Amino acid sequence: MSRQVIVTGCSRGIGKALVEQFCASSISIAGCARSTDLLREHGDDPYFRSVDVTDSDAMEKWAQDLASAGMIPDLVVANAGYLSEPGPLWEISPEEFDLVIDVNVKGVANAARAFLPGMIDAGAGTFVALSSGWGRSTSPGVAPYCASKFAVEGLIGALSQDLPAGVSAVTLSPGVVHTQMLARAFGAREASTAVDPGEWAVDAVEFLLSLGPSCNGQSLTFER
Repeated sequence: MSRQVIVTGCSRGIGKALVEQFCASSISIAGCARSTDLLREHGDDPYFRSVDVTDSDAMEKWAQDLASAGMIPDLVVANAGYLSEPGPLWEISPEEFDLVIDVNVKGVANAARAFLPGMIDAGAGTFVALSSGWGRSTSPGVAPYCASKFAVEGLIGALSQDLPAGVSAVTLSPGVVHTQMLARAFGAREASTAVDPGEWAVDAVEFLLSLGPSCNGQSLTFER
């Protein structure tokens, strides 16, 4: 059976690497990001569209347009994420804190509301929300990010219990991958020692495609 996959936040880092690897594997793929670079690289609206995951209406419209084009995903990877500049909570502006929560938590919820109904109607599919080691443990300087990823773990854990048979939801920590967010957290030199997103995605795609109902509700980790 042909697979159909959605990836949010796919203009760079893990999301971009996943799209490239899914394409290389001849998987039907659609993606969104705030950056319009995505459109220049992939084109083909509605399959690739500039959509902000914090905009619930835009996400719903994108899902509807994809469905009209015959794209009912059996795998959704809610990857879009944001990390504020590290520092103590009291030094992080309310605007920065809100942006972390809006992208990392509300963005996941918006993706779930947009795509899960179609998966439920089809009776199959897996919704994957990207989590983090900082969704299961804490470190200094990243309180907003920790709060957002702990929230994602709770959101998906509860959501998974509402799903009918055949449809599943999981969280996935990708391990330590060389992304812009990692460089922001640890500095460019230390981040450069982590695995490249493209290398990570080679095996991650196979892992993601293997997920199904038996994994429902699990907090998973994939490291390469």
